[in-house]
Amino acid sequence: AGLAYKHQFNDQLSAALIVEQPYGADISYPLDGSLALGGTYAYVDSTTYTALLRYKMDNGFGVHGGLRGSEANGEVNLQGLAYGPVSGYNVELDSAWGWGYAVGVSWEKPEIAARISLTYNSEIEHDFDTTESGPGVDPDGPGPLPSLPLLNGESETTVSTPRSWNLEAQTGIAPDTLLFGSIRWVNWSEFRVDPERFVTVTGGGLVELEDTTTYTIGVGRKFTENWSGAASFSYEKAEDDDLVSPLAPTNGRKGISLAAIYTQDKFKVTTGISYFKLGDASAETGTPDTARAEMEDNHALGVGVKIGYTF
Repeated sequence: AGLAYKHQFNDQLSAALIVEQPYGADISYPLDGSLALGGTYAYVDSTTYTALLRYKMDNGFGVHGGLRGSEANGEVNLQGLAYGPVSGYNVELDSAWGWGYAVGVSWEKPEIAARISLTYNSEIEHDFDTTESGPGVDPDGPGPLPSLPLLNGESETTVSTPRSWNLEAQTGIAPDTLLFGSIRWVNWSEFRVDPERFVTVTGGGLVELEDTTTYTIGVGRKFTENWSGAASFSYEKAEDDDLVSPLAPTNGRKGISLAAIYTQDKFKVTTGISYFKLGDASAETGTPDTARAEMEDNHALGVGVKIGYTF
């Protein structure tokens, strides 16, 4: 769910407040579906609040920037034979706030519906109160020492939502026809979830991701005074190494989106549907780097509705 409000103070200055849910996870392996990973799940919820100001100059250039606040929480449970002695581990990350910023520049020429903008979103660091629990760990293997509750404890875990660059552009190419596109880079490699007890026992964290660059290109067309539509194609390159975390079991993607827009007086309603072909990947659970599951021929489907009102 999301909400945005924009106010135009004068020809040069405008402001916006944006509420969105840009990051999250909801993945679960059924207990009866896999001996290796059955029972593993991860839930992450986040809501980001952004307050922006934009100043537009007479030559078409503009600058924008503002503050971003993010509230997030999560829970991860590792279950199955693939996790060996830490199967049954659970971590809860209590709700926490973090703060960052956004800055950017833009250029536009309304006569040809042209616009280019570049926006940088900083990382947002959260300090989560953390509760870990899990099976007993035998520190010396089969030996005289008994298994100890080394995975149990409370601590603080620092997690950063990744920084990103967004380059977006559009231009008119014919009467009532618009060409648009974007390039989005996300520094996912700095997104680490390293609970204290888990790292002490295993020597590694819960998630390790690769940076992504997503390309989108599309065409919009106005059919009547009330109806218009758009179609776009997106592409995210797969990494050469297809070993991934079971908590994010994809490697690249291709997608197509279709949208229908209805405008009536001050109302504007946009309805869209997106289909994504997800890249094949192999899930692994730590050293040695051995595939525990093969993720093949998967897809995702998304639908959305946006309602706008101008006053």
